Amino acid sequence: MPVVIENAVPDVEPPPRSWPNAIMHGFLRRCPACREGRLLAGFVKVNDACPRCGEEFHHQRADDAPPYFTIFIVAHIIVPLVLVVEKLWRPDLLIHMLIWIPATLILTLALMPAIKGAIVGLQWALRMHGFSGKSEE
Repeated sequence: MPVVIENAVPDVEPPPRSWPNAIMHGFLRRCPACREGRLLAGFVKVNDACPRCGEEFHHQRADDAPPYFTIFIVAHIIVPLVLVVEKLWRPDLLIHMLIWIPATLILTLALMPAIKGAIVGLQWALRMHGFSGKSEE
């Protein structure tokens, strides 16, 4: 005879989270859950929890993805611009260095925190790395 447990709640799949919205709010460095709290505590240090809603972020695992995506994006912006400027004006090498080294650094430093936030937002939306609420073993 099967054992019946009263008031047992079956495993119910939680409602899906909008990953485009989570990425957008993460890119803006906001909590993907409440969309108001600060996601980052420093340049790329993620808060342990949202100061507004309390959503926990300490288990996020962005690891090396933000630098890789930042390099990918910056290279796809800078390299075509370098080629266009070289083709149209053929400036001296010193001029290229004076333009493209600072432009690359500024773009990289501007995008790194936003990309880190977007990756954490995506992890939150897909319930990865502890964002599911279930313990990972």
